[in-house]
Amino acid sequence: MNIFEKAQAIKNQEIKAIDNLKNYIETIDNKNKSINAFLETNNENAIKKAEEIDNKIKNNEKVGSLGGLVFAIKANISVENFIISGASKTLENYQGIYNATAVNKIIEEDGIIVGITNMDEFAAGSSSESSFYGHTDNPAAPGRIPGGSSGGSAAAIASEMCDIALGSDTGGSIRNPASHCGVIGFKPSYGAVSRQGLLDLSMSLDQIGPLSKDAMGIALCLDTIVSHDESDCTSVNYNKPNFTEIAADVKKEDNPFDGVKIAICSEFKDVTDNKINNIIDKKIDEISSLGAEVIDFSFKYLDLCLPTFYLINYVEFFSATRKYDGRKYGYKVEDVCGEEVLRRIELGSYISHKEFSGKYYKRALRARSLIKNEMNSILKDIDFVMGPTVPKLPHKIGEKLDLMEIYDYDILTVIANLSGIPAGSIKAGEVDGIPVGLQIQAKTFEDDKIIKAFSAIEEI
Repeated sequence: MNIFEKAQAIKNQEIKAIDNLKNYIETIDNKNKSINAFLETNNENAIKKAEEIDNKIKNNEKVGSLGGLVFAIKANISVENFIISGASKTLENYQGIYNATAVNKIIEEDGIIVGITNMDEFAAGSSSESSFYGHTDNPAAPGRIPGGSSGGSAAAIASEMCDIALGSDTGGSIRNPASHCGVIGFKPSYGAVSRQGLLDLSMSLDQIGPLSKDAMGIALCLDTIVSHDESDCTSVNYNKPNFTEIAADVKKEDNPFDGVKIAICSEFKDVTDNKINNIIDKKIDEISSLGAEVIDFSFKYLDLCLPTFYLINYVEFFSATRKYDGRKYGYKVEDVCGEEVLRRIELGSYISHKEFSGKYYKRALRARSLIKNEMNSILKDIDFVMGPTVPKLPHKIGEKLDLMEIYDYDILTVIANLSGIPAGSIKAGEVDGIPVGLQIQAKTFEDDKIIKAFSAIEEI
């Protein structure tokens, strides 16, 4: 039973919303102590909501499209009456006083919020090891990192603690853990989902998006959270498709990849572990055998991507953290934050100085334009760019890596954020029992094509 089928079963009273929720509560109680995916749950409110949904159904009242489905929310997305800490001591006592727009949309469609998930502190990381509340383990590869920064959300899906989870993606923070945990993660086009209520890491790169075990879960969530929001200046009003219908219709097609053009990049393979490349090549060959045309191309700016991303990230993160001065709420961030957060603040402060902004930040903005134009040029006559999501397998928790080894996890995912295009990761296979994700990227606001591809790959 996929997530959509479960939602229908709840509406048809074949499954009760309260039973769906209690199954997850039991799983959280049994597994979360060792996995540390959730920082906080509110069973009382969740149970009350589930009972309300069951009563609506019993009384033949209208129930939302997410009726009875259980959601987890990353700790940097505001949810009323939960601690929204960004996994930092800075905000350890900050209780959300309102719901983010995306969260409100979920509640309006009768989704049940069960709790708040762990993450890298202020989303500044790729492993979920830098949380003030301790690291998250990888349910699909125990003892290894789940990826980050939305590691708690990915682990919650992989360990069957919820139906759908929200994460945020600044440079791969949804897709990276989706790959490591063997689930589906999706970063929408920039502006498709409101950022209102999200703690900024880098406002020109951040995007809220869903994680789930299947394409229908991603589609259902997108149908709810993709919308124009006047309270968010980055929100775009566009004619969104019906993602759920698109995902469902694929299953009726004999050959959904017939005539599809896929670009692959040799530079992506050059920086990726050969064992991962073998899995990705095999999956793309399967897709090709169903009628897709695979075209080789060269991405000439790969060496610019990481420095461009991090220079922009440092400056925008420094600006975002100026509100954490210990006066209005929380502690002064520099006094209590972890090593990586402090590094980004200090470098952002340095680069922001007038005498250095032209040398670093403004050049990074120009480089970003080159990268974006290159991706747009490649995608002009192509449906998808496909390749590995991350270039290496997740390291063991506690293993010491140097800074560039840590940042290298992001080299293939930052491209989509710098370009503003949609991108997602779906499990392609395993290396020695460790999941490997296939990354799919498409033109801006062709998010529906990626959802269709996810659904088609599931059929394979």
